Amino acid sequence: MKRRILTTGGAGYIGSHTTVELLKAGHSVVILDNFENSDRDRVARIPLIAGTADVRLVEGDVRDAQLMADVLKRHKIDAVVHFAGKKAVAESVANPLLYYHDNITGAVSVLSAMREVGCKKLIFSSSATVYGDTEVLPICETAPTSVSNPYGRTKLMIEEIIDDTAASLADFQAISLRYFNPVGAHASGLIGECPRGVPNNLFPYIAQAAAGIRDYIQIHGSDYETSDGTGSRDYIHVVDLARGHVAAVEHLFSASADYTPHRKVNLGTGQGYTVLQVLHAFSKACGFPVPYKRGPRRPGDVSASLADPSLSRALFGWKPELGLEEMCRDHWNFQKRERDKSNNGMCMPSLTHQIISDHAAAAETYLAAPGGRDILN
Repeated sequence: MKRRILTTGGAGYIGSHTTVELLKAGHSVVILDNFENSDRDRVARIPLIAGTADVRLVEGDVRDAQLMADVLKRHKIDAVVHFAGKKAVAESVANPLLYYHDNITGAVSVLSAMREVGCKKLIFSSSATVYGDTEVLPICETAPTSVSNPYGRTKLMIEEIIDDTAASLADFQAISLRYFNPVGAHASGLIGECPRGVPNNLFPYIAQAAAGIRDYIQIHGSDYETSDGTGSRDYIHVVDLARGHVAAVEHLFSASADYTPHRKVNLGTGQGYTVLQVLHAFSKACGFPVPYKRGPRRPGDVSASLADPSLSRALFGWKPELGLEEMCRDHWNFQKRERDKSNNGMCMPSLTHQIISDHAAAAETYLAAPGGRDILN
């Protein structure tokens, strides 16, 4: 059955891919984003990839509870997928108060608005960082939580806030998806991860070094207890991750779903790769060696992280299908397109106007909520 889904932060890296997959699954999507760490031109590409323009964009801040409530009511939202928030571990260590303010305030705003209008289905973008530096691998959902940085602590705090909210509201259901390490890009090359400033994650840093934007890769730590001394992570292709969100949304509306108020579910592959293994695989994808240098450990990082993804398969039949080769290939394809566009001086407004003309019926004007505006009109 078709549902109307709100994706907060839906113009971002994971949000844009999830919006595409929700649309392809036949749902209607409203994106709420303030473009603090995302780009408007990515939104214009979503209908091209999904083959439908059944998507609206409200430009605004998720921390504005009144805006949130207005969007939920105006668009008769059936479920919220909450992505919006800050996500850099190192930045959170350097400026924890910023993370506590923005991430917690945003989540409380979302939940307050949902309570106000009676929207009772939530998917929360959580993180495997809630497990901290655990000694037992792979990690299942019953593992103890032990965060090692403020970013992870905000995720865990929000999960606890959802626990309390779900206990206080009849029929409220939520799933917190604990991602491991999202990487890659859509195979079309039209959307992917394009961080502002110095990347905080491995794949975009490697991609920028391969594209000549960075001189080399800085490897943070070479004395971890792994096969080659570099940190090991469970990387998951962002398209697989996006499809996991669709499966979770549809599970909440399934007649066979249990009525657990708040589930915590891992999204990972169960396969770990070290930094050097990823670097070698990416070098193979782009056809030349990507330069790197070794350096000290980065504050807040853990030595290894590996998911036990069995619950997601049992609960809503999801399993990853794309491996490390596809992760590197698709990420490099996106990075090359971005580099070529930049070198050729291309801009995206014409694409936005093309979408409007091609999908005029779906892009009709509506009155935006106070503090927000529709930029596809």
